Amino acid sequence: MEIIRTIHGEVRWLVAIVAIIVIVKFAVGLIRKSEYGRVDRGLMSGLVGLIDINFLLGLILLFSLGFDSRVRLEHAGTMFVVVLLAHSNAAWRKSTDSTKLFRNNLILVVVVLALVYVAVSLLIPGFV
Repeated sequence: MEIIRTIHGEVRWLVAIVAIIVIVKFAVGLIRKSEYGRVDRGLMSGLVGLIDINFLLGLILLFSLGFDSRVRLEHAGTMFVVVLLAHSNAAWRKSTDSTKLFRNNLILVVVVLALVYVAVSLLIPGFV
């Protein structure tokens, strides 16, 4: 289980890095009134995919380590909300309004990243 815990911890940093890249790219796209294109869809899909992978790794850890810790359950619950939010971008995926896509996805990623920070801070004393 230690290898899964290590991978779970490292993927967290990939999520953070990709989220920051997405935030910058979408903010620039919004400011410049760019077209929301394949790269943008790919970045958002990649971020959601990384979140999904890390959530599944976390579930494996939760089931193997047990449900005996309140902090572990709070972390898992918060991350479940993160997964739901990350997938909520499907609501406007077919929109042709680039401004709307950049704005909504930008807000979504900022909220997701903030919730990931909260969820990680629950587990790591002194992280805040």
